[in-house]
Amino acid sequence: MNRDKKKNVRLDHQIICDIIEPGTSVLDLGCGNGDLLALLRQEKHVKGQGIELKESAIFECVEKGISVFHMDFDSGLSSYPDKSFDYVILNQSLQETLHVEFVLQEALRVGKKVVVGFPNFAHLRARIQLFFRGRTPVTNALPYLWYNTPNLHFLSISDFERFMAERKIKVIERYYYCGSSVVRFLPNLFAMNAIYVINGALRA
Repeated sequence: MNRDKKKNVRLDHQIICDIIEPGTSVLDLGCGNGDLLALLRQEKHVKGQGIELKESAIFECVEKGISVFHMDFDSGLSSYPDKSFDYVILNQSLQETLHVEFVLQEALRVGKKVVVGFPNFAHLRARIQLFFRGRTPVTNALPYLWYNTPNLHFLSISDFERFMAERKIKVIERYYYCGSSVVRFLPNLFAMNAIYVINGALRA
């Protein structure tokens, strides 16, 4: 991807695009308006498919020529066989699911690898707001107020690491970032967002 195009691409989308191998099959759970799948199709020539619940976002996907299904993946992916995709993506959508373990279990069943991206609730700015103001933090990664947030779960990087370790899920790659910068030091404190590549079978 050339530099001019990179300027207009979200960092999380660029990281995921760098992760995905060319010509592979991708299922994006909670694909939103289809920007990530459009990028992957353009840059990596993937065979992409999205699942989205919001009708307005689905219309945007259709306008971009993205294959998208209107369904709630919180209820499972029973229509998809085991390992039917090279990658399953859960970018900024895992924390919005009702049943985290079930959704991850289904993603790991359907995908050979799973890419998970989520906001880090333990970021320094969130800690400062909570400590000094005594209010639910609002940051670039967590931009909603407590009463209108779509997030049902607030997790940190340390929480996710422990969750993976307890269930013996293999972490293949880790990426941490804050705004437009990659974070390499104390990510649980300084990273606003994290992206993981995992595989295996979820164990309770």
